[in-house]
Amino acid sequence: MRVSGVAIRNFRRLENVQIDIEERESIFVGPNNSGKTSATAVFRCFLGGRDFKIHDFSVARMADFDTFATTGDAGLLPKISLDLWFTIDPKSIAFGRVFTLLPKLSDFTRVGIRLSYEVAEAKKLREHYDAAYPIMEDGTRAKTLPQYLALDGNIGRYFTVCYSSLDEKPQDGIPPEILTSQLDPHEGKRLLKHLIRVEFVDAQRNINDDDSSRSNRLSAAFATFYQKNLEQAGHAADAHRVIDANNKQLTEHYAKQFDPLFKLIKHLGVPSINDRELQIISSLSPETALRGNTELLYIDPNRQHELPELYNGLGFKNLIYMAIQARHFHSQWLMTAENRPLCLMIFIEEPEVHLHAQVQQTFISNIWQVINQSAEAAGEPSLVPQLVVTTHSSHIMEAVDFEKVRYFQRCHIEGETVATGIRNASAVRSLRAFQPEAETINGRIVPPSESLAFLKRYLRLTHCDLFFADAAILVEGAVEKLLMPSMIERAAERLRTVYLTILEVGGAYAHRFEGLLSFLHIPYLVITDLDSVAPTGYPSACRADVAGARTSNASLKKLCGQTTVADLIALTSAEKQHVAKDRCIAFQTDILVSDGGVNETLRPRTLEEAIVYENFGLLRSGALSIGATLPAHLNEVYQVVYDQIRSDSFKKTDFAMDILACTEAWIVPGYIAEGLSWLESRLSPPLAAVTETEVSALKEA
Repeated sequence: MRVSGVAIRNFRRLENVQIDIEERESIFVGPNNSGKTSATAVFRCFLGGRDFKIHDFSVARMADFDTFATTGDAGLLPKISLDLWFTIDPKSIAFGRVFTLLPKLSDFTRVGIRLSYEVAEAKKLREHYDAAYPIMEDGTRAKTLPQYLALDGNIGRYFTVCYSSLDEKPQDGIPPEILTSQLDPHEGKRLLKHLIRVEFVDAQRNINDDDSSRSNRLSAAFATFYQKNLEQAGHAADAHRVIDANNKQLTEHYAKQFDPLFKLIKHLGVPSINDRELQIISSLSPETALRGNTELLYIDPNRQHELPELYNGLGFKNLIYMAIQARHFHSQWLMTAENRPLCLMIFIEEPEVHLHAQVQQTFISNIWQVINQSAEAAGEPSLVPQLVVTTHSSHIMEAVDFEKVRYFQRCHIEGETVATGIRNASAVRSLRAFQPEAETINGRIVPPSESLAFLKRYLRLTHCDLFFADAAILVEGAVEKLLMPSMIERAAERLRTVYLTILEVGGAYAHRFEGLLSFLHIPYLVITDLDSVAPTGYPSACRADVAGARTSNASLKKLCGQTTVADLIALTSAEKQHVAKDRCIAFQTDILVSDGGVNETLRPRTLEEAIVYENFGLLRSGALSIGATLPAHLNEVYQVVYDQIRSDSFKKTDFAMDILACTEAWIVPGYIAEGLSWLESRLSPPLAAVTETEVSALKEA
């Protein structure tokens, strides 16, 4: 039996999300503050013993509390709910237990239970709130209802967890209708314990070798594991024999050492002649010896040199701690003799902490090795947990199947029409559901399977950080990638405060990311080249100003729907943007070059040509060079620049490094500046106007 999916409503950022869960491991990824931790926390609240707080309700639901306080309509009070769906094999022994618990099922392979945190007695809540904070003469109260419920213990007095069984009723062409059947609270709680156990390896592990309350010592973790999982009769007996012998020797030692003190005390009349004698004895036990009187040491076997916990790396300790925790949780589940829960889920938060890249890449496989050994040792190789890993590590992403990724994306609250501002909700997308469309590239039909295989291969090799970015910039090659940070600093400074991923994809592949980026709802800017070729005959490169020149750039043809350079140049800024797909495409446009009083409009074919023409003064002064002597007349420069940049002797990367090292200010090509400006407007709110008063205050400060 396995958890196949969950639905979360009204919990923090997760207003209404569905997440399908993989049979083995599910990987939760996304930018910071996108809801990954919330998806873990809702399990901790319903199944892990953590108390709900008023701020666990989503932002959009806070107004509902105030409406209830005014109207008294209990139906307006919000609820936090968690639906758990399980798949089950009708031939397994677990089916008999589930069928007994949920006998009204119409689907014998999928069962569900809803946990709902809601008000038990709405009338009582309103009466107590009215008494505590009555309406004042101006129609307001000293505290709002959410503020009242935020006071210590208040929310727990009025809210409780309710249980319902779930059943799916299929409907043609639309999502199935979910039928609910209320369960008795005691029956619901018992049912839940039969179905699932949830454990957590927290993100804030604070692994150290001190004894502070915020620290987790590895020696203490080993002690707990020994106490809970490794006690065997033979070993315990051996330990008792050894420790009993030591207790006897220590008791004799104490008697000898304390005898003078006891004689002195006896002369004081304590104890009296009729009282018992005082005696100090040793009372070590195997349990307390391991738990409180042992240390974990790191030993060099050749030199027999010992080091305490503190003297080993945090990454090493973190990995050991997570392995112990996973093994412990799994062993405890296997050792449950009576009414063992049918499922075990282990949430591991941010395992990458302190781990270097290679260890991150092998983390998932290493944890499974630990768990599989535990299952085999118990004689239950098929009884393994489901792992849910939340991570910001692109290295962990590289090592898992594409389909196992669940992408959390920040979005606006449902029903909001505001295009900018704070995004208080989240959406969750399963990459298992992503399927590219068939497309025609250079006259050849590319099937979805081929496009998907390309994306998987490309992301695994290079750019898994795409799933943690606020936006993506797709560029032609190494030169654009090298120059992009400096271009952003010059042309769109506010982009420095957001998280961007720069994908080096070339003009032939940028369009292949269109489906994935649209599926993930990630804004993206494509920066590519005109790549002009002759209008007839074999498609050989030509200057971009040749009459009738076409583009060989597959991305331009696919994304802009144009094949000639003239038609591409004629596109307006608005026509280069696609609002629905949240995309802007940027390519070379005509540049007015001034030199010695002569003006000439030149059309660059590539980025390097565009940089030359935008910064022609730097080349004339010698601050920049393309490795060729520029003619004195501007109308002769075009061909020289074109030939030199296309020649084998021209090193594009060296040219980019020369630009970065240039001590004089250089200009970002206009088409790139325009594209970055679009992206800046998508991600950063407009800067507030500074008043004269604020300017004076700043000057005085």
